[in-house]
Amino acid sequence: MAQLSFYSAEANRPHAGDLAGLLCCQGQLAEFARTAARLTLPLETRWRVRAVRLALAERGIETTPTIDEEGTHGVRTAFRADLLPLADDWTKEGEKFAPSGLTLDGGALRLWVLAAGSWLGTNYLLGLDPAAPDTYDTVRGALGNAGLPATLHGVGLRISGRRRLGRLAELVGSPPSGDAEEHWPAVSGVRRSA
Repeated sequence: MAQLSFYSAEANRPHAGDLAGLLCCQGQLAEFARTAARLTLPLETRWRVRAVRLALAERGIETTPTIDEEGTHGVRTAFRADLLPLADDWTKEGEKFAPSGLTLDGGALRLWVLAAGSWLGTNYLLGLDPAAPDTYDTVRGALGNAGLPATLHGVGLRISGRRRLGRLAELVGSPPSGDAEEHWPAVSGVRRSA
């Protein structure tokens, strides 16, 4: 049996700071009167909505499922005071901005995989925010500091190689039950199913 990494999602308790993983991709924070903030996260499939809602509930954060005018599903939190520090870290002059001291552990990476992770052939792609290209370099650097050097591929970061894919799988832990498994990184570095 493999030893868990100190930074893996399964070795640490879920916490609100893990939401940084959702901000690495398409998550957005909005502030209200400098007293609270709300997370909004568009998601491409319903299974992601279910999985993200469950993961946030584990962190004590209730969400509401959403659907916009274009039919895009997603989740949204209420305005919460405990999300204000995250909004302060990720906002500069009203724009989304990745903080220079960004650190990604297993919990943050797990949420990122739930929201925007997918296989790209034999590589794994972590989606980025198409509306915030200025965040890409900082997020990529933080991913590299987590032992997962990646290359920019369109609007995502591509992780290649058996060892790196195994490290990603180790950090994010086991897939939640349901449709997530076929999209989940595998410890062996090999895609679970085609």
